[in-house]
Amino acid sequence: MTSECALRPVMIRALLDEGPAKSMDSGIIRATEDEALQFHALGRAGKLSIAPTKPMTTQRDLSLAYSPGVAFPCLRIERQPSTVFDYTSKGNFVAVISNGTAVLGLGDLGALAAKPVMEGKCALFKRFADIDSIDLEIDTRDVDEFVNCVRFLHPAFGGINLEDIKAPECFIIEARLRELLDIPVFHDDQHGTAIIAAAGLINALHLTGRALEEVKMVVNGAGAASIACVELLKAMGLPSDSVILCDTRGVIYRRRADGMNQWKSAHAVETSARTLAEAIEGADVFFGLSAKGAVDQRMISAMADKPIIFAMANPDPEITPEEVRAVRADAIIATGRSDYPNQVNNVLGFPYIFRGALDVRASTINDAMKIAAAEALAALAREDVPDEVAAAYSGERLLYGPDYIIPAPFDPRLIWAVPAAVAKAAIDSGVARKPIPDMEAYKRALRGRLDPTAASLELIFERVRAAPKRVVFAEGEEEKTIRAALLFAESGYGAPVLVGREDRIKSTMSAMGLNSPGGLEIHNARLSQHNRRYTDFLYARQQRKGMLYRDCQRLVNQDRNVFAACMVACGDADALVTGVTRNSFDALDEISRVIAVAPGSVLFGLTVLLARERTVLLADTLVHETPSSAELADIATQAAAKAHELGVVPRVALLSYSNFGNPMGKDGQRVRDAVALLDQRGVDFEYDGEMSADVALDYQLMRRLYPFCRLGGPANVLVMPELHSANIAAKLLPPLGGGTVVGPLLLGLSHPVQIVNMGTTVSDLVNLAALSAHDAIG
Repeated sequence: MTSECALRPVMIRALLDEGPAKSMDSGIIRATEDEALQFHALGRAGKLSIAPTKPMTTQRDLSLAYSPGVAFPCLRIERQPSTVFDYTSKGNFVAVISNGTAVLGLGDLGALAAKPVMEGKCALFKRFADIDSIDLEIDTRDVDEFVNCVRFLHPAFGGINLEDIKAPECFIIEARLRELLDIPVFHDDQHGTAIIAAAGLINALHLTGRALEEVKMVVNGAGAASIACVELLKAMGLPSDSVILCDTRGVIYRRRADGMNQWKSAHAVETSARTLAEAIEGADVFFGLSAKGAVDQRMISAMADKPIIFAMANPDPEITPEEVRAVRADAIIATGRSDYPNQVNNVLGFPYIFRGALDVRASTINDAMKIAAAEALAALAREDVPDEVAAAYSGERLLYGPDYIIPAPFDPRLIWAVPAAVAKAAIDSGVARKPIPDMEAYKRALRGRLDPTAASLELIFERVRAAPKRVVFAEGEEEKTIRAALLFAESGYGAPVLVGREDRIKSTMSAMGLNSPGGLEIHNARLSQHNRRYTDFLYARQQRKGMLYRDCQRLVNQDRNVFAACMVACGDADALVTGVTRNSFDALDEISRVIAVAPGSVLFGLTVLLARERTVLLADTLVHETPSSAELADIATQAAAKAHELGVVPRVALLSYSNFGNPMGKDGQRVRDAVALLDQRGVDFEYDGEMSADVALDYQLMRRLYPFCRLGGPANVLVMPELHSANIAAKLLPPLGGGTVVGPLLLGLSHPVQIVNMGTTVSDLVNLAALSAHDAIG
């Protein structure tokens, strides 16, 4: 199952505003009726489509996918039911099921009207955890009918996500299905909210120096989410008599008869308090899952020092953060809205909880797994926040503290941090039927689900970890560079060396809320004791190219790229990465003054485009404006060697606007001559040309029109005829959804150097630094 829409950022944010009491108008993203209707109707109606995972282009493909070939997996599954996970999608397939009795904040709209929400939930499963799912809207309000429907359909699925079912029926339905089924059943409206709120509370307690076992807590609202919050916190250690639950009739106390049911009665306490105002006096923590205006400033003023207030009603909280701050500046506040700090957002939970549960084939989602998810989320909020998060939130840099106790939904680390914790808890608690022997390998595989760069380059990174190197980060005063250097060290890739003024670097780190780990080197180019040696080295290279000694001295003292390149060339470091603040062409010009092209090599840029279905390498994207035939042949040879290194068996296409002489032209001849040179050299990789990009990438088209073509499959290394087309293609495809880009990788210098693009992320900078370190291994 794939998302039909690309989930435009604004619409993602709209879908994500799915707080505890979900609303169609939550947070700052407000869509008009016309916009929302057009979005859902645009192109193919809805948000989902089915995409086959196997080829369906020939009669043989069809005979394997369906009759008669499909009979064989059927028979194998009959004999060995567990093989259903090997031959079908069950292990990565979740049903999102509702009867539409509590849709968003709109109430009982019925099964049919719930479908857009359920499709959106499926899209979020795919977007955030690579889980395929399908929505099922069951048109009944009868509990027995609903349970039986799910019970009889459940063999098709690896898990069940219940959604938008009103209380108290949701409690009964979930409890009965958990008893009947041997797969995870999870009512997200209950447990998703509880897990995210618990994560926030863990950090709020940490910041205020409290322990869960010691606090007094009040929860207003006695619906599905409220009761789930109380139950989870009690499972985490909150004493039963330390939490007071309130509903519209007041405090839920023992022996109260009015408006009670078995779920409320389970949390009734002995207390003299009868109203919310009486209950909240002196309380350390308030959870609101009720309605706007349920709490006033007088109540907040009566709470204990450093009160923790989670006002989670949507679209409007029980009390706004502004109203709280007016009377309690010491409060830590969370809401269900994205326009305030600390949003309690269910999308932080359900995709990753199911990811971990599915991957160990858990029979249920138990309290241990929920607690593990909450603790993983809490731990993640305490770590340094990556650039991807800042980019998603208008460049705002988030730091752990009162205004950041819950991770942001766009944090790329969620995909490995939370599922791994959930999977481990499932294994430890005995509900996993497929234990994971190597948890670190599992985390790396999780990174690869949504970040193909990590998956494709992981073996290279492992080699770097086994032989760490000293890598110079030339622009050491930049915040992005400092973060990358620290992450480089934390990842075990080697020792980062920052070029810059020490006081500026430390000041920047302090403003970022970061501390310098032991061993982080800082070199000030102007004050370095190696300047004389570096100047002599540079002068020896440049004295017959128009440069005086004092010119070389000035460059070493003032140009950080030149200084960093001298460090590498003179053996004081192993590799170099730069480009954060300078155009890549300018950076290359500066570095080329110091570091020569390797003998027998050609200097060029290789961009790696990683899509979910294929990896394609583009060259030359950096150096040669119009490469000669000999240069094209050299580029093809070195690019093929790099492809092997990256785990890609190269099939090289030398591209042009023409195909094998049609039409005949001067530029096409240049490419044809390059192919002839490769023929003469007897290279050991597949290549051919000249050909157009569509022919190179579409193997069926290639075989039909040009059966003589020597490529044994679609090309995966594209040698471009000119820098114009290469650079445009490399920068055009990613914004259009063409995949993830690594590079351009700089190939051909005598020492390892990589130049990132301006605007790069910290993750990309670390990747290029690690690749530079790998080049130094040899």
